[in-house]
Amino acid sequence: MREQIITQKTIADPRSHYGDAKASTRHFITQRLTGVSNIAFLLLLLFVVVRLAGEDRGDMVETIGSAWIGLPLALLLGIVTIHMRNGMRDILEDYFHGRTYRLYMMLNTLFCLIIAVAGIGAILKLVFWG
Repeated sequence: MREQIITQKTIADPRSHYGDAKASTRHFITQRLTGVSNIAFLLLLLFVVVRLAGEDRGDMVETIGSAWIGLPLALLLGIVTIHMRNGMRDILEDYFHGRTYRLYMMLNTLFCLIIAVAGIGAILKLVFWG
């Protein structure tokens, strides 16, 4: 109980400094920039979804395999996974601490990395090798 009171006092005191200010600022800016770029790329994604509605597999491969569509989609997937990792980091910071936080953050990073590599790899395969 004593530790929680000290923590609350530390947080309430505007003269106290805790946490990494540079990392927190970088995280804040990254989260906002990826959010704005996701909104911008949403138009491309909507175009692709509407364009491919009702099409067969061959037409899908041809459309996504186009460099004008596939490369921005790969970039979008990379940006979305960065945004997803940062968003999950916020949740993990609120509920977990110490070793548990580090473990879950590592698993979060690994999951986002797997999603990014698999998705971007699949899109690039369509773009460059059909």
